[in-house]
Amino acid sequence: MPSLARPLRSVLYIPGSKPRALDKARGLPADAIIFDLEDAVIPEEKETARATLAEALATGGYGSRMKIIRINGLDTQWGADDAKAAKEMGADAILLPKVNSPADLDALAAITGDTPLWAMMETPLGMLGAAQIAAHPLLQGMVMGTNDLAKDLQTRFRADRLPMMAGLGLCLLAGKAHGVALIDGVYNAFKDDEGLRHECDQGRDMGFDGKTLIHPAQLDVANDAFSPSEAEVELARRQIAAFEECEATGQGVAVVDGKIVENLHVATARETLAKLDAIAALATE
Repeated sequence: MPSLARPLRSVLYIPGSKPRALDKARGLPADAIIFDLEDAVIPEEKETARATLAEALATGGYGSRMKIIRINGLDTQWGADDAKAAKEMGADAILLPKVNSPADLDALAAITGDTPLWAMMETPLGMLGAAQIAAHPLLQGMVMGTNDLAKDLQTRFRADRLPMMAGLGLCLLAGKAHGVALIDGVYNAFKDDEGLRHECDQGRDMGFDGKTLIHPAQLDVANDAFSPSEAEVELARRQIAAFEECEATGQGVAVVDGKIVENLHVATARETLAKLDAIAALATE
C-alpha cells in the first residue's frame, strides 16, 4: 500500500506563488507537500505562480517529502498550461481538482503522459464515481475536498462530520480496493489543536493514511495521530512473537491478551512495524 512505502501522515498545502512559503516548506516536518496553483493563488498571479514554483522545485531541498502539484481545473483558462508546466517540474504526482469521473483523469493524462495522478474528491458526482476513479491506471492518491463537498451538500458543520460519512466512506472503500493512498480533508480552525486532534483521530480510525493541512502549526498533531502509538507497536510485537512461536513449535494457537492471533492479525502487526520504520527513516533526514 502507498502508506507503507512512504508515510503520508501530514500533507501540507503551500501556495505555489509565495517564494517565502516555498522556502520555509523545505524545513517543515511534513510527509508530503501539495504545491497549490489553484485555490491558494489569486487569478492575477496564476501565470507567474508557475514560474515561481518551477524555480523552487528546480532548486530542490525538499528531501524525501512527496511533492504533489495541484493544478487548476482543465475547464479553466489556466488548467492546460498548468498541466504542461507541472509535467516538466519533476513532481511525484499531479493533483487534479473536482474529479467527477475517470474521463477527467484521461483528459489530464493526455497532457501529462505517464506522470502519476492524484484526484481531489470534492463533489457529489465524484463520490458516486469513486470506484471507477480509483481504478484509473495512473491514479495513486485521493484527497478529500471536504469544504467543497460541504458546500455542494448544503450541510451544517458538525464535529462528528456525520453529513460527510457517506461520501468519505465511498472513497475509502474505492481507495482500499485499488491500493490508492487516501488523504482526509482539511480542518479549517488552524489554532484549535483539540478539534484538529479529534478529526485526525476520527480519520485515522476510519482508515485514512493522513490529513491535508492548511498551516504548519497543524503538522505535529497530524503526524502524531497518524503514527502508530506505543501501545499499538507493543501489541504488534507481541502478536508476531506469539504467532511465530506457535509456528515454530507446531503446537496450539497463538493467544495474546486472551485473544486468538490469526494470520490477518499478524499481517496488520507487520504493517504497523513497517510504518514505524518508514517514519523513523524520515526522522533521520
